[in-house]
Amino acid sequence: MLAKNFKKSLLAVNIGLAMGAGFSGAAVAADAQTQAKEDVEVIEVRGIRRSLEASMNTKRFANAVVDAVSAEDIGEFPDNNLAEALGRVPGVTVSRQFGEGSAVSIRGASNSLTLTTLNGQNVASTGWYSQQAIDRTFNYSMLPPEMIADMEVYKSSQADLLEGGVGGTVIVNTRKPLDLEPMTIFGSVKGSGSSQSDEIDPTVSGLVSWKNEAENFGALISVAQSDYTLERRGDEALPIWGGRIAPTAFVQERERTAYDIQLQYAPTDALEFGVHYMNLELGADGVNNQVWIPQDTSNCEALNADGVPERCTSSQQWFDDTGLGANSYWDVRPRNATMETELIAADMKFLGDGFTVEVQVGTSEATGGTNFETNVAYISGLGGSVGTLDGTGTNWIFDTEDQSYPLPAAGEYVGWEGLQPGAIVNEPRTDEETYAQVDVEFETDFEYITSIKTGLRWSDHDVVRDKNRPNLNFDGAAEAEIVDADRFTDGRIDAGMSDISIPNGDGAEMIAYTQEFIESWARERSGYASLNEETVAAYVMANYSGENFRGNFGLRYVSTEATSQAYALAPGFVDPTHAFNNGYSTALTNEEHDYSEVLPSFNLAYDLSQDMILRVSAATVISRPNYNDMFSNAALAGYDDNDDNNQSVTKGTPSLSPFKANQADVGVEYYYAPSSLIAGSFFWKDVDTFTTNTEQPGQNIGIVDPGTNTDNWRVETYTDGDGGTIYGAEFQLQHTFDNGFGAVVNYTYSDSDANAENFVDGNSVFSDASEHTVNTVAFYETDALSLRAAYTWRSEYMIRETGFYGSRLHEDFGTLDLSASYDINENFTIIADVTNLLEEDSIQVGNHQNWTDTDNPRFSRGYPAYNYQGESRYSVGLQFRF
Repeated sequence: MLAKNFKKSLLAVNIGLAMGAGFSGAAVAADAQTQAKEDVEVIEVRGIRRSLEASMNTKRFANAVVDAVSAEDIGEFPDNNLAEALGRVPGVTVSRQFGEGSAVSIRGASNSLTLTTLNGQNVASTGWYSQQAIDRTFNYSMLPPEMIADMEVYKSSQADLLEGGVGGTVIVNTRKPLDLEPMTIFGSVKGSGSSQSDEIDPTVSGLVSWKNEAENFGALISVAQSDYTLERRGDEALPIWGGRIAPTAFVQERERTAYDIQLQYAPTDALEFGVHYMNLELGADGVNNQVWIPQDTSNCEALNADGVPERCTSSQQWFDDTGLGANSYWDVRPRNATMETELIAADMKFLGDGFTVEVQVGTSEATGGTNFETNVAYISGLGGSVGTLDGTGTNWIFDTEDQSYPLPAAGEYVGWEGLQPGAIVNEPRTDEETYAQVDVEFETDFEYITSIKTGLRWSDHDVVRDKNRPNLNFDGAAEAEIVDADRFTDGRIDAGMSDISIPNGDGAEMIAYTQEFIESWARERSGYASLNEETVAAYVMANYSGENFRGNFGLRYVSTEATSQAYALAPGFVDPTHAFNNGYSTALTNEEHDYSEVLPSFNLAYDLSQDMILRVSAATVISRPNYNDMFSNAALAGYDDNDDNNQSVTKGTPSLSPFKANQADVGVEYYYAPSSLIAGSFFWKDVDTFTTNTEQPGQNIGIVDPGTNTDNWRVETYTDGDGGTIYGAEFQLQHTFDNGFGAVVNYTYSDSDANAENFVDGNSVFSDASEHTVNTVAFYETDALSLRAAYTWRSEYMIRETGFYGSRLHEDFGTLDLSASYDINENFTIIADVTNLLEEDSIQVGNHQNWTDTDNPRFSRGYPAYNYQGESRYSVGLQFRF
């Protein structure tokens, strides 16, 4: 990885490059690394142009294939979301969860094949949504940009990098006090809003960094707090349930608080100690409002490619003949969730006579999941289905006679309506890793080998998912006689792509009402699983350089022991207390597996001329399977939800092999001006092993679902499958003019081909992979004013999830973002930005290639499964620094 002090003097190096006429890239890099060991006065880098220079030089002087995103200054990261900032890097695409960047994929590999580290080490991370699989992606929404110095994107591997990224590795680096001025004070106050909310959300952040006169002891404290509202409106389809389509409004109140404390002590020029504490907390309480509108599926036209109707008309006669099931279904699910990550780390670095020793130890722990979820629903008297539902265009059109959806009063509905006991759940999740690492680098006297670096790392990682259901003292029939449905409403809310007005669920009232009937909680054994991974890794890497070349080569050895614990299926067993535990043993059982891998790597940077570099790299890399796939429990989905054909059981195993790939890269970079470059590269990955799943519908497992009163389950199991290949090309142009204008353009072509049998949907492409990605940035900058416009576009890509949402095709997507800043003086700056100015919609359609009429119609090819309105977010704020 890049030397910390080397990055501080990038501007000085850049000036030297502009003035010098005889330095090769190898010579400059070697000189810079030597100077990194000296006490160099830091020249502060500010502005878009200087930020681009810093990122460009990170790329230029790295031995591996690296791109970077650098903060222009404290609090001036180029985007308000770290994932979206990474999306400006060639080869990187962003996946958004509820309108906010949450994960990234690199060069056509799926999000879960990207390894993200904090200061070079794993950091525990969890999610809030119970329907989302537990994977190895990092939740970027947890981390405020104000705390970040830069992010390095390694597209090629090297032996001293932490293993785990088949797509690539992202290293997020925080700020450190000895890198800053003796006394640095920064603060920011910002208000933000969106096109779908009238609220103004506050964000405040502050940083204080100090170091003594001798500059050998420093302390940094950074705090950030933001409250903001995410609102997602769209239409969701579940045609297998009476043709129902739901205008939906999801509103989530997020409260993000972050603390970062760094201490550094360097008693001598040769010895340095560091201590790091970070706490990240994200509250994510939300309410999902839906009205599921049925259709007369016997009176349809406009069939799609698989013969599934996308336009149906329901008559008054059909409504009268059908009865209760012809009514729309008001379905509200409040969820309370809080995610927290806590990190404690310490490090030591010693510079000896011809050698360097680094020691790192630390632990990080994350808690999350859904704290509390309930469900209130009504169908009696809602009506709203007479008319035509048309999904033949981009969005569903609801041409129905009555869209008031009146809720019933007490005595007007049946006993199963109202509170849905089977949907009340608590699903906590924890993630924890403890690690220790030692690295030693020796200088050598060999002709071309400049140093040999070796190291050893041990880690112990635990992931736990749990599920608890309540013991209730609840009589639905009695409540139906005394409770008006309006008790659970708070006015109305616009829902769906057409902003249809529906009753707005009062989540707080629903939760309070539910808690009145809860006497205790009991574990649902099907939902519990734990996974432990103990890993030992060792490596040796040689750094080499000559007159016009430099690079490294090495081997990394990884050995992992994996153990999963869960309750085994016990067909026929009847639990004496809780029916939801029928068919599950009362004893925990272990499944174990171990594997080891040898991972070679090679990187070469060859100076074709003073300003032109040829890069060649090759490596073998791995990514471990998702935690969700390695859990050995037989997890139930759709249990007691009153939805026929929705019951499934998923069984994972720790015996899965890691994703393993051989990869190569060749590219040319031309640095024709101090802050300008043109670069192109070709890349190739051959993924040997892959995780796949198989489905067996209509299976009897010895568990009768109380909602359907049948033992009829779709059984999903995970196993090792065939791999696939990814190849493609990147092009990058960065140019700045002397008049303050500048531009960045990059394009990535990525062609992924996997065995279609690896995926339930039968598509032979990797998840989250777009074939084409384009980024353009234009900016204008003076001493006081900075303006930037950035447009990002990606072609269609497959999203694959477990649970309700399943696999579907996300159509091409592009966003235009604007940002501006104005320095009132050297201490105060006004900032403003807009994200997704054009309010690009998220269109997701079915795309199962092997769809049959026994499958859910929403997954048929081209069926409009999920459509969501694009949300534009904007903010204005004031920063100060001293």
